Amino acid sequence: MPAVLAGAYCEPVPRDPGHTDRLVRRLRWEELDPAWLERLAGLAHEEDLEGGGLLRRPTRVGDPTSGLLTTSDRASARLVARGPVVVAGLGMIAPVLAAYGKACVGRAVLSDGARAARGDVLGVIEGPAPELLRAERPLLNFIQRLCGVATWTRRHVDAMGATPSLLLDTRKTTPGYRMLEKYAVGVGGGHNHRLGLFDRVMVKDNHLAAADGSDSGARILELVRRARAARPDLLIEVEVDRPDQIGPALASGAEVILLDNFPLASLREAVPFVRGRAWCEVSGGVSLATLPELGALGPDFISCGALTHAAPWADVGLDWD
Repeated sequence: MPAVLAGAYCEPVPRDPGHTDRLVRRLRWEELDPAWLERLAGLAHEEDLEGGGLLRRPTRVGDPTSGLLTTSDRASARLVARGPVVVAGLGMIAPVLAAYGKACVGRAVLSDGARAARGDVLGVIEGPAPELLRAERPLLNFIQRLCGVATWTRRHVDAMGATPSLLLDTRKTTPGYRMLEKYAVGVGGGHNHRLGLFDRVMVKDNHLAAADGSDSGARILELVRRARAARPDLLIEVEVDRPDQIGPALASGAEVILLDNFPLASLREAVPFVRGRAWCEVSGGVSLATLPELGALGPDFISCGALTHAAPWADVGLDWD
């Protein structure tokens, strides 16, 4: 047994290849709730035109600047990449335009997942000029954000190099935008970890601390036993942050062992030790700089919160014809 794992006890539980599709996924646009997307677009409309979010709303609502034009003034415009981007979120064109006026229409020119170069047209919109002007910024906000997440994710996937490891996102997402951002991660070449608290049992250090303060092996075994009895339909993941916790986590029968914030030297011993006994995930300190070394270790999964919480917005503009 590797020195870093000395003292750990382990009853190997071979991982089940049939679990793969339940462990990670890539959300498809067709899985997103149209009513939810319409609500997000409606909230953007309410913020812009009615002071949504303010305790004291304005007495006069609307857009007085665009109101200088009439609905008889027609216009068309193109969504244009200002630099290289991975396209994502063009499905938001329809709900945003619907929120700002039923007379507007739009269509995607490229498909989500395409790599656009500077000057490439992503989509086109057309309709009454006042409505398009009001919809311009919210539409760009959605497209820039989602293209940004997809482009940023692609950079991280490329940084991993030739490795069998899959790059996962986390729950560090913008409230209300989680499914959109996780969709964009998949478009960029990453994979979705759990979508929320509802679809996996995940025993973390704070669950141990909140229970009785003990992070012992016996406590891990007890919580996994309870989880298995309460939710036999879900896979179980256990987060460990010390080598001596790995053995109890494996002995518990958890399907996934998450090695959190382990130094690289410890990971070199821990990852091979877990491999084949359970699915192995690595997290903590994951960045463009560390991904090549982590990928070379070959864990099953590498999770990175920065895919969503640190993604810069893509430079996409609206050019009027």
